[in-house]
Amino acid sequence: MNFLITGGAGFLGINLIRFLVKLGHKITSLDIIPFDYPDISGKIKIITGDIRNANTLSEAVKEADVVVHTAAALPLYKPEDIYSTDVDGTKLLLGISKSNYVKRFIHISSTAVYGIPDHHPIYEEDKLDGVGDYGKAKILAEEECLKFRESGFCVPILRPKSFIGPERLGVFHLLYDWAKDGKGFPMIGKGNNRYQLLDVDDLCEAIYLCSTLDEKIVNDTFNIGAKEFSTMKEDYQAVLDYAGFGKRIVPLPEKPIIWTLRILEAAKLSPLYKWVYETASKDSFVSIEKAEKVLGFAPKYSNKDALIRNYKWYLENINSFKNQSGVSHRLPWKQGILKFAKMFF
Repeated sequence: MNFLITGGAGFLGINLIRFLVKLGHKITSLDIIPFDYPDISGKIKIITGDIRNANTLSEAVKEADVVVHTAAALPLYKPEDIYSTDVDGTKLLLGISKSNYVKRFIHISSTAVYGIPDHHPIYEEDKLDGVGDYGKAKILAEEECLKFRESGFCVPILRPKSFIGPERLGVFHLLYDWAKDGKGFPMIGKGNNRYQLLDVDDLCEAIYLCSTLDEKIVNDTFNIGAKEFSTMKEDYQAVLDYAGFGKRIVPLPEKPIIWTLRILEAAKLSPLYKWVYETASKDSFVSIEKAEKVLGFAPKYSNKDALIRNYKWYLENINSFKNQSGVSHRLPWKQGILKFAKMFF
């Protein structure tokens, strides 16, 4: 099949492209940032452009059987970029894809659409209540997808938990950097909450199932996450144990830390945004029963497996991003004042 992957130069994009290339499919990558993967660049078609540009999209979709829409402006972007990319860009891409007879449009949403719920596990039918501009934009993007689904277009929607694996840095860079340097790691609250993650390989498997199974089966909305996970304290401790310095997760009082992080965020002294610090001490896990039963989804990695696999990649590739920083999942985030807090752990 011919696949168009939007956000192809991003963390999920490159992992999905490698997954599909191994299976012999033809790939077009569309991303606003340059595609800088020498191991892949000669094997696929690369378009550098913006999903908010209709001419760019028309060129990108003209040979596609399946569009996998992973591109998004993440929470650290400006609100106007989040809405214009995540909502307007999605709507534009849906329209151009349908008019060019694309067979399936797989939309990668997020469990951020559920906000901070009052019960767990969370099911696909539960109410949507996004936190911050990113969560709200993801809900609006899903609404655009549902309009096209109702018009007869096959539009599977996947809501993955926070996913990690090779190429993932972002907020997880903090944990890996502190573990590498033999530091303990602070946790908001006691860490006894259950916080489900997801390995990117398992997400790629779910996407592929939505690409290949019968249209009547996949034209629906699915939560995607790890099947095996424990408490945040236990899962993150696995990384410190693997690092081998005998360090521990350090629980911190929840309310004072959250208020401190709010002030630091407002002063632009911390990379942590509301969705991260407001939910870090809360239970956060979804039911994947629907994906298991309908798609045959069977995740291979537990939280601990995924975190350690990501950490191993981090250690092996640290020299390639040592002096870089940014606001995407693929780059380390500037730690700001948190790098000084590191001295006390």
